[in-house]
Amino acid sequence: MPQVLFPGRIFVIYTEGEAEKAVAYLKDQRIVGVDTETRPSFKRGTVHKVALLQIATQDTCFLFRLNRIGMPDALRDFLTGDTLKVGLSLKDDFNSLRKREDMHPDRGNWVELQDYVARFGIADKSLQKIYANLFGRRISKSQRLSNWEAETLTEGQALYAATDAWACVEIYDCLSHLESTGDYVITEQPQEVKPSEQS
Repeated sequence: MPQVLFPGRIFVIYTEGEAEKAVAYLKDQRIVGVDTETRPSFKRGTVHKVALLQIATQDTCFLFRLNRIGMPDALRDFLTGDTLKVGLSLKDDFNSLRKREDMHPDRGNWVELQDYVARFGIADKSLQKIYANLFGRRISKSQRLSNWEAETLTEGQALYAATDAWACVEIYDCLSHLESTGDYVITEQPQEVKPSEQS
């Protein structure tokens, strides 16, 4: 299955001023995809705070370095505002953001993709599998365990982070189009029988 990468512009946000400009742009968008990244811990008892918040449209992605700028007021207001925001495993993202900043992002206008895809008979819960089912392309997870608190993000990290947020928009747009046209059929796949269950 061919790999897919975010095809648009990526801006890494290092300052509060840059964050305000990014939010001003995002407020004018119809829909955005949202995801977070946290530095992995390989030591028992050590937990890191969320380091990166990525917010993407169909052609532009902003990577907010939360470990450098914290949570600017403009960004907090955007997360709790009216712009339609789509994500996957949002409960985990919300919990991560709350641990960094005392805020309630879940009070905004959000769509949880794991709930949304279930309307179409899609049982898969991971972004990789949902995207592969709809588009026949593969999202790489090779950067997932990299250091998201590094001084500078690598090109691979930036593309990985942007792809995850952008894929949420692509999935939502595809399914909302099918929902509006009714141009889909839900079929139940037969359960695979394990050898031990055969008579």
